[in-house]
Amino acid sequence: MKPSTNLKSNTIITIKEIARLANVSTGTVDRIIHNRGQVAQENIDKVNAIIDEYGYKRNIFASNLAFNKKFKFAVLLPQFNDIEYWEIQMKGIERAEKEFKQYGVSLDYYLYDFDPLSFNKIAQKVLESDFDGLLYAPIFYDESVLFLREFQKKEIPLVMIDSDFSESKKHAYVGQDAFKSGYLAGRLTSFAVKDERQVLIIKITREIEATSVYLQRIDGFYSFFKDNKELSNFTFHEITIKDSDLNQLDSTMFEGVNSVFVPNSRAYIVAQFLEDNQIDGIRIIGYDLLNKNIEFLKKGVIDFLINQKPEEQGYMGINHLYKKLVLQESVEETYYMPLEIIVKENYN
Repeated sequence: MKPSTNLKSNTIITIKEIARLANVSTGTVDRIIHNRGQVAQENIDKVNAIIDEYGYKRNIFASNLAFNKKFKFAVLLPQFNDIEYWEIQMKGIERAEKEFKQYGVSLDYYLYDFDPLSFNKIAQKVLESDFDGLLYAPIFYDESVLFLREFQKKEIPLVMIDSDFSESKKHAYVGQDAFKSGYLAGRLTSFAVKDERQVLIIKITREIEATSVYLQRIDGFYSFFKDNKELSNFTFHEITIKDSDLNQLDSTMFEGVNSVFVPNSRAYIVAQFLEDNQIDGIRIIGYDLLNKNIEFLKKGVIDFLINQKPEEQGYMGINHLYKKLVLQESVEETYYMPLEIIVKENYN
């Protein structure tokens, strides 16, 4: 016989109401819902019957507040001093921190310099620390693989931003599909071209930088032309330049070149060189709305920028951990940012 009640069938019932209807304590209901402790089968049947009829959804916020529960997320990123791209990422992370602070969320920052020794030192601190979730940007490939092997032993949720590893899928990812963004860059290179074209791919990297995102983009770039065999009038060559070797940029590198693809956010370096040396008529395709890139986009020196939305990446990475751990919601483990093409006419 079902217990008598005045509750409507579409009402979401509370633990207190379940306890009253079943004539048991709220503690008994809590133990049954969370399957802990010994409870008489008769009470289990009564409570489950009420839940089946009226439904029950735990109020996560009320529960967290009642137990004064706190959530600590670690952020493992490169230092953003004088690096605008990472400074923009950090703005998104700090925006999320401010928004979710009222729900018991706090962030611990672990920032490393752009060298493997600094990364290994800071990464070790992360491994030795206690927290509930990690936001991570894997810059150094080999070192990141070793770090992830150790981190996965902690069985703590991990979200990567900026770049991803295909070798391991025991984490979430927020960012662009690097291969598809490179494929898009290839398509942009091919637009309105009928004659012979020479394409120069310039990888401008820091002194030690081993991220795989460049390779994924370049692979996608070439794949576009492989998939469109009618575009046989294009030829390609690549150069890699470190920060300390930027003075090695030479006008002869651009002789006969019609298009330049820079597979990171530093297209402005090439644009500045071409402008200084009065070299016109070369299509430049790069990434990200950095201030210097925007400057040359407005001038028409840079033709296309593929915007990765780094601020949104930072925000969405923390938001993923918030939904997964605080709200206990089911979330997609991969969130690809849209491939947004920016030209001077649509930049706002």
